[in-house]
Amino acid sequence: MAKILKEMEELPVATMEDIAKRLGISKSTVSKALNNATDVSGATRDAVYQAAMEMGYIRAKQSTGKKIALFLVNMACENPNDFGWSIIAGFRQMAQAEGYQVEVVPLTFADQGAVGYDTYMQTKGFLGGLFLGVSLNDPWLSDFRTCKTPTVLYDNQIRTNPHVALLGVDNEEAMLRSVAHLKSLGHRRVGYLGGGLGSYINQVRHMAFFRALRKYELPSSYHLSGHALYINECIDRHLPRLLRDGVTAIVCGNDLLAHSVLIHCLERGLRVPQDVSIVGFDDLPFCQYTLPPLTTIRQDQLQLGKSGFYALRSLMEDIPIGALLLHAELIERMSTGPAPAGNEVAAK
Repeated sequence: MAKILKEMEELPVATMEDIAKRLGISKSTVSKALNNATDVSGATRDAVYQAAMEMGYIRAKQSTGKKIALFLVNMACENPNDFGWSIIAGFRQMAQAEGYQVEVVPLTFADQGAVGYDTYMQTKGFLGGLFLGVSLNDPWLSDFRTCKTPTVLYDNQIRTNPHVALLGVDNEEAMLRSVAHLKSLGHRRVGYLGGGLGSYINQVRHMAFFRALRKYELPSSYHLSGHALYINECIDRHLPRLLRDGVTAIVCGNDLLAHSVLIHCLERGLRVPQDVSIVGFDDLPFCQYTLPPLTTIRQDQLQLGKSGFYALRSLMEDIPIGALLLHAELIERMSTGPAPAGNEVAAK
């Protein structure tokens, strides 16, 4: 991890000509994009900023007097397929364009236990921070309730501190879209599998799923769900039970779990989606390449990163933003289809 983050920091400095050559556009277009000219499309501007960040151009122009942190607690970012990679890229893109120095900090429980959060930030000279992967067990979670440092928490919420904001996707909307999609395909008994309920976001998605079932007047017994910290444990303990209970569709709390459910269903002789439909959450790059391709809720990681900086800057400017939630988008692929005849699955 440290080696990869160091490599990301030590990219060679590029010129506008280098960026233009990489993207196949003119130098003047690059210049306009970097200066937020109105006659450059948003897509082109994003591509230019992304290339400028990756090639070291923006970092060379930034001020060293404004330093903010992006903390990694439990979030993979080692390669472009990892969920955290594009969040970091989007955050850096926005921050560095406004002259902020971004330091990515892998954080352990020991780090948090050694010193209080505000003290740590003051000692390091950080004006604020974005946290990826904080759990309910993290030592600093209690500090966030009273801290004075502007702080943005991805998929975690502190409601009583005007200095702390939530960043994420609208999970209520996500589950409503998922359940509505499955009901439109004729599914009447839908189950849910998720990670351990020691995570704030796992709790939120679990409750949002059952509110969606009730909204669409589908059976909403809590026996239709299963949770475990580890994917294999979740599947071994709960998937056979859901199938025996006649579930014809399963919504999963993340794509890795959904892909594993898909594989286990196929291994049991069930067809996806003819016998069982599966919906994931995140839209990681591999989802379009699974067999069949996975229907899922998309979280736009690049936009999450950009929004994370927007929320943090708002807090640093004494705007007490409470939450910044992106709209949920359902990406329909081939892992969902009409409910099987008789609307029930014969467990195999």
